[in-house]
Amino acid sequence: MLACGTMGSAVLSGVLDSLLTLLTTGTVPVPGRFLACVTRQESADRIKSTYGDKVEVFLHGHLNAVAQSDIVVLGCKPQLCEEILTSKGMKETLKGKLLISVLAGTTIKQIQDLVGPETFVIRAMPNTPCKIRQGMTVISFPTPPSPSSSTVDLAQIVPSPSVRPAVEWIFSQIGRAVFLDEKQLDACTALSGSGPAFVCVMLEAMTDGGVMMGLPFTVAQELAAQTMQGAARMVLEGSHAAQIRNSVSTPGGCTIGGLLVMEDGKIRSTIARAIQEATNIASSLGKKK
Repeated sequence: MLACGTMGSAVLSGVLDSLLTLLTTGTVPVPGRFLACVTRQESADRIKSTYGDKVEVFLHGHLNAVAQSDIVVLGCKPQLCEEILTSKGMKETLKGKLLISVLAGTTIKQIQDLVGPETFVIRAMPNTPCKIRQGMTVISFPTPPSPSSSTVDLAQIVPSPSVRPAVEWIFSQIGRAVFLDEKQLDACTALSGSGPAFVCVMLEAMTDGGVMMGLPFTVAQELAAQTMQGAARMVLEGSHAAQIRNSVSTPGGCTIGGLLVMEDGKIRSTIARAIQEATNIASSLGKKK
């Protein structure tokens, strides 16, 4: 984990949590070592406290950690990408390795230009529920194709020596994973990357409504959270959101009354515009100012 910040920690937590199952079943090979790079002592202390000896922490030791790794996940802030990847010796050390960028708004080409053609670069956009293995990750490969992935030896790390199954294996341990063209990644960053924040605003609002009507806060929050989770699960299992809404909205009932109030507040366009604005901002994050 090259720069193990919020997203890097979420991915790390999810993968480490999955190891217990994998080691118990013994059905697939698992990574032998996990290395986390940080630049602050408090970050190093946090990782050590959270993961113990499961993760080796490198404080100001990016180059050393990369040299010992086969798969490198780049999780720094977009504005620090160039500084890290152009640091002395980094380009040479990354040769023949798989570099997975989780940076918003920073294209594969931008990163490839920094590290050279001998590093296989892809982008992935996970979200924070990866921490509890309920994440959503969108993965993009370079177009046109980068150099052959055969230079990356993954046989001892993942079930397949090819890059696509390797990446899919990593992110399937922490939730769902889909492959899309890179041009769609900024929208995915807004929808699923920023989405947990948007959903939590709605969850808080529903909780506040329950409290206002006399429910204890903890009860109201549990009701709201489980309701959102249940409805989402129904959609993932094949139900259409509109069908679920209509099935609950009986004529003259409380649900349709509440829905009309939500429509008065332009909730649909407000949420859709939030995705639009977040997409526009995501697309600018990797650009030099």
